[in-house]
Amino acid sequence: MNSQTDTTNPLKEQALLAIDRLVRFALDHRLIQAEDADYSRNLLLNLFGASEPSLSEAEPEAADSPQPMIDTLLDYAFEIGLMPENTDTYRDLLDAKIMGLLMARPSEVIAEFERTAQEQGIEAATDRFYRLSIDSNYIRMDRVSKNVYWTYPSEYGDIEMTINLSKPEKSPKEIAMAKLLPPPVYPKCQLCRENVGYAGRVNHPARQNLRIIPLEMNNENWFFQYSPYVYYNEHCIVFHHDHVPMKLTKDSLRRLLAFVDVFPHYFIGSNADLPIVGGSILTHDHFQGGRHTFPIQNAPKEASFAHPQFPGVMVSIVKWPMSVLRLASADSAVLLECADSIYEAWKQYSDPEAEIYAFTEEGGQRVPHNTVTPIVTRTPDGAYEMDLVLRNNRTSEEHPAGIFHPHAEMHHIKKENIGLIEVMGLAILPGRLKEELDQVADILSGNRGLYEALLQDDNHPLQVHKPWITRLVEEQGMERDKAAAEEWVREEVGRIFVEILGHAGVYKRTEAGQQAFRRFLASMGYTEA
Repeated sequence: MNSQTDTTNPLKEQALLAIDRLVRFALDHRLIQAEDADYSRNLLLNLFGASEPSLSEAEPEAADSPQPMIDTLLDYAFEIGLMPENTDTYRDLLDAKIMGLLMARPSEVIAEFERTAQEQGIEAATDRFYRLSIDSNYIRMDRVSKNVYWTYPSEYGDIEMTINLSKPEKSPKEIAMAKLLPPPVYPKCQLCRENVGYAGRVNHPARQNLRIIPLEMNNENWFFQYSPYVYYNEHCIVFHHDHVPMKLTKDSLRRLLAFVDVFPHYFIGSNADLPIVGGSILTHDHFQGGRHTFPIQNAPKEASFAHPQFPGVMVSIVKWPMSVLRLASADSAVLLECADSIYEAWKQYSDPEAEIYAFTEEGGQRVPHNTVTPIVTRTPDGAYEMDLVLRNNRTSEEHPAGIFHPHAEMHHIKKENIGLIEVMGLAILPGRLKEELDQVADILSGNRGLYEALLQDDNHPLQVHKPWITRLVEEQGMERDKAAAEEWVREEVGRIFVEILGHAGVYKRTEAGQQAFRRFLASMGYTEA
């Protein structure tokens, strides 16, 4: 019985039609060439155990996204036993495999990128590569679009707020399975170049549809790719050829400046290299960049300083809840020397009056605490700007999670590290908040039953927010309509995030704090310009 007349399994015919539509999508979006169409179709037929395609004579419909066809194929895959369970984890593993069969080989993608950059410019090359990463379903725009986004008008400018819903959650069974698996030895982490084409496993994502572009920075081999869960436009990752740990040095700053020489339309930055104030992956040296203007970039300068050793470099204190020095110069070489001197000075700098200690003694060892979060951009006139955000990861009995970290009273909104992206004014809040904040708005718009349940039940799902909710009710009551309550809650969350950034600032936005900030600059020989 051929696929056209097989009426015993209508899902099979739908799957075969989905294969035809996927092949057309791949052609329309330049994932493959016309000469690859039959080859790609046959690979997909083989994957799904079919010996022939749909015999439908209708022209496959065009599509803007591969997701509807992929969903049909994943449903069919579960039915015929290609997936052990119909969960997001297993669907994602097979999703990447499907799209990996509809893409050019890595060398061909690299060649196209380099050819486009040479003939049309680097912006055209990144535009094309970003589109490829979306069309191949490596960047899951269907999930990214579910993220909640709003802005909060603060005294520092409009702060960007997001609730991250794009990363799928694993089931308890999958979490338990992952714990039983041996520690990963290949790839060593999710940033390693060996991820390209990797089939994945329960505790490691599939990457058959990942492509990366080789870069040379500071006479070293690096790679460029996009993040699968983009937090902002063209969110890219630049990572070392080898699995080497993050260490912020003068070479790191030199690499950032080298990157914007090649990609002047992108910013690039690095997480700090110490725990608590660092990023989530400190085991593999990497940077993050992209094509987005963050709130910190629009923040005004409050005071500017100069140093005779670094002519042409202006160093400014930025009006921001964290402690930011902005270096600007038309000469990247002089700016590098200036930035490195500030960084080296900060690593050794203590100011007990401001509760800043560069080192503590722990177990007979001298433990460092000072580092920076650096960010580099090019200005419209081609000059260079580097923000050095001063960081310190010291803990105390009062603040065991970190003195310059979200304090405990803020953990109901966010308790994770304040990394590069949030330093720049884009909040990445946990997915749980979507439902929780909606319920808070319900209470503030008159749901007295929900409020009474919270007051009486110590195990209530909103218990973590109880002090906050009771304060809001006492201050403003419960008489607003739902839309107004939702807006109020978002404003409150924005205010809390700005306060969290203030917690992470080593020099507080007080007269004493700003005087201490100036003492640091004076200690290096800077005078106000």
